Amino acid sequence: MTAAQGLGSNFVMREANRTDMSDPSAPDRAVTADRSAGTGAAAVPSERELTEWITTRAAELQPGLVAVRRDLHAHPELGREEVRTTEVIAEQLRRLGLQPSVLRVGTGLTCDIVPDFVDPDAGLLGLRADIDALPLTETTGLPFASTNTGVAHSCGHDVHTTILLGVAQLLTELRDQGKLARGVRLIFQPAEESSPGGAIDVVGDNRMLGVDEVYALHCDPGVDVGQIGLRTGPITSAADKVTIEVHGPGGHTSRPQLSADLIGGLADLANRLPLLLSRRVDPRGTASLVWGVIEAGHANNAIPEAGSLKGTLRCLDPATWRAARTALPGLAKEVAAPWGELEVQVFLSGDIPPTVNHPAGVTRLTRAGQAVLGWEAMVDTPQSLGGEDFGVLLSHAPGAMARLGVRSVGGHDWPDLHRPDFMADEGAIEVGVHFLTAAAAL
Repeated sequence: MTAAQGLGSNFVMREANRTDMSDPSAPDRAVTADRSAGTGAAAVPSERELTEWITTRAAELQPGLVAVRRDLHAHPELGREEVRTTEVIAEQLRRLGLQPSVLRVGTGLTCDIVPDFVDPDAGLLGLRADIDALPLTETTGLPFASTNTGVAHSCGHDVHTTILLGVAQLLTELRDQGKLARGVRLIFQPAEESSPGGAIDVVGDNRMLGVDEVYALHCDPGVDVGQIGLRTGPITSAADKVTIEVHGPGGHTSRPQLSADLIGGLADLANRLPLLLSRRVDPRGTASLVWGVIEAGHANNAIPEAGSLKGTLRCLDPATWRAARTALPGLAKEVAAPWGELEVQVFLSGDIPPTVNHPAGVTRLTRAGQAVLGWEAMVDTPQSLGGEDFGVLLSHAPGAMARLGVRSVGGHDWPDLHRPDFMADEGAIEVGVHFLTAAAAL
């Protein structure tokens, strides 16, 4: 028996435990006019009826989903190595009678849930969850902590994945009852933490074709469980990994006039380049260039022939990001020029644009959140300088990303994302299932 099969008995609820909206004894049988574009569709339930059903079913699924999440958490895998994770996801979806399709890179998959009466050429609504983990050693001490040394789900992707599996079950049940008015594509994306990110694998495999809108959730330890953070416009920043390689002739430290001072040039680049870049781009876009690594030389009395700087470039808006990427190589050469004949090469990798939430997408998510969680659960959220390759998907279809509260109510000094002690309140799973199901079904 596979791990997925072992979990399936908890996750896929027996028919007897389901709340079926087709049951004529259920209260509030009022329905709205058919919202689908096809013909022969069953009547779509009222918003009240649908939200009550979502709330009931999400609560029924919660114990099984927690078990799925804990299994995924205990077995994290790095980007484009999510083989077991992909198998667990695929098996859960097959148990629902769905047909998942693995990406050509071998990890990650997509799966469509489309009612029979919906025009096959009608656009799909995409829901995305990232599935990869981070190269960190977990220190939470949880009984289901990572069993893979040096790899941990310290960004909450196990929670994202679990939520989308729960949404898959509810949407499948709605489809089977004739209560789902449009087609939905589930996108389980690999390698969000990698550079380049796995969103390019999704796009390159043509999995965004036919998707008219796309949405995602991301854990936020700065927001209480039960709340959803939203904003219109950029919600994350552009993010590039920057590497500057410097080469020179080398020489003896007693005769620097006969060489090129590579160490001096590197130090000047590290100190001055972030400030000078801020003067070459619009300050309203906030170009943040921060170094993480500086390497050069091994001997006290030898000027090295090579050295490097490594860091990240983050920008709040697309225009500033493009301007900064264009300006950086020439500016780096200008800064290094006074230090002698140094060859300077600038490499920018990642190509992750800001995640820009579209107004109509935020409206859809706000309406869904207010319907199933209440207006008080919807909170404003600031833009982050963190990178998120969901922006790549949004460049192919409008939509939005929301922030999912995972901090226990009353919690203080909650561990942040990308910390080895990061934890998520598992009550956020049920909230996320409520929210994304409503976003697709209402």
